[in-house]
Amino acid sequence: MKSEYQGDLILAIYPFSRGFAFVLFEGPESPFDWGVKEIKEKHRNIKTLEAIKELIDRYRPEVLVIEDTHDRSSRRSSRIKKLYRMLTHLATADHVDLCRFSKTEVKQYFASVGAVTKYEMALAIGRQIPAFGHRLPRVRKAWMSADPRQSLFDAAALGLIYYGSRGIPSPYNAVAT
Repeated sequence: MKSEYQGDLILAIYPFSRGFAFVLFEGPESPFDWGVKEIKEKHRNIKTLEAIKELIDRYRPEVLVIEDTHDRSSRRSSRIKKLYRMLTHLATADHVDLCRFSKTEVKQYFASVGAVTKYEMALAIGRQIPAFGHRLPRVRKAWMSADPRQSLFDAAALGLIYYGSRGIPSPYNAVAT
């Protein structure tokens, strides 16, 4: 089921301890560009912000979608929370609309398709966006560190929730109703 929606470019960003992931959407089933960028230098927040600024300058998205770290369910580090504040200022300076979704909202949105864990959410996204299907991370065991590929699916989840919150048809809206 392909969506008829053709609209604004949406840039979903998901920072993680070693860098950030991004997905640029043209529609709920149409990622235009995506990637995971690891930042290994000192001053990670500044380097990350510069890389995100390059993406904004290159693509000129209408909306930047990020995680809401003010929610009590957020367990992000102080460095990542500071990066989110920097992203908020960047969006304002570049006249890009900003939209935030909490971890709780992400879980509620994907619970409608039976996806509870991050890995199950990644599977659901991989089924609906074939380009992501071969990028699925391995199932994470308790002793394993997080796979950087998981952050790509976390960014995609934020973008998909954006569309769902706007009432734009997607496979997740159809299942939830």
